[in-house]
Amino acid sequence: MADLHYLIFLVIILALIFDFINGFHDTANAIATSVSTRALQPNHAVMMAAGLNFFGAMVSTGVAKTIGAGIVSSPGLIDEKIIIAALIGAITWNLLTWWLGLPSSSSHALIGGLIGAVLISVGVDGLNWNGVGMIVAALICSPAIAFVTGIIVMNIIFRLFEKFPPQFINDKFRKMQVVSAAMIAFSNGSNDAQKSMGIITLALFSGGFISEFEVPTFVKVMCAAAMAIGTASGGWRIIKTVGGKIFKLEPPSGFAADLNSSCVVFGATLLHLPVSTTHVVSGSIMGVGTAKRVNAVRWGTAQQMVKAWGMTIPITAAIGASAFFLVEAVF
Repeated sequence: MADLHYLIFLVIILALIFDFINGFHDTANAIATSVSTRALQPNHAVMMAAGLNFFGAMVSTGVAKTIGAGIVSSPGLIDEKIIIAALIGAITWNLLTWWLGLPSSSSHALIGGLIGAVLISVGVDGLNWNGVGMIVAALICSPAIAFVTGIIVMNIIFRLFEKFPPQFINDKFRKMQVVSAAMIAFSNGSNDAQKSMGIITLALFSGGFISEFEVPTFVKVMCAAAMAIGTASGGWRIIKTVGGKIFKLEPPSGFAADLNSSCVVFGATLLHLPVSTTHVVSGSIMGVGTAKRVNAVRWGTAQQMVKAWGMTIPITAAIGASAFFLVEAVF
């Protein structure tokens, strides 16, 4: 039992580290557009995003239950070593892509790490393939949906404000971006922090520390705080990519991207589906850029990002599987 307590403690620490990294890795999602258009000062934007990430993380646990109970066929088959290996895979990929400035998905990384660790330890019967399919479908479809709705939102703005002078439009939308940035920060917290909540709750449930799969309040607070602190630490490498290398944003397009992204992400939260805020925001930016002019989007950068997205689950699955052998040897 002493060993079990030790491993549970290690799971919680690693999950909070993942949440912290997720925070500074995904800070760009909430503030890149408002910073790039100078609607908000970088430091002010980061602190606002951190606070709203925390409050967003406290509103629901539906995504946490999907992550914790929807990927594995039975929590009883999963032990702490498997979860530790999955977290090592996700953390390793997040740090690598942050260092390279690639806006990859923390959600994909965590799911890939868990899939790899379960497959190598329990086998194919350890995974709930219907649940995995639903989660992967949500992760793939959400940026495509954001791209299409981004085009629609931007075209609506064009139609409504086409007769106004550019300076007037930029001034008004720069102010409105404060609201849209707040919305995406809150939505980001409502979806992303729940992934670590789900992992910790899975470990507590499979270890017999809780009798039903309900996220304890202390887990919600810890994960929300870890993400908020990570967000406050910033993620400037990725901010440069999201904010300026996909499409040259102006206040109207920045507002459209944030508004669209927040609706898609929070809609997924209400449906208890984990999505990648990184992918949704990037899809929205591509959409609003396409609405202005197709060749206004830097498709070379977009192509590099999509390749990174496609590699995330296979690579993190491989890292998670390899990490399981290391964890087995150590513990």
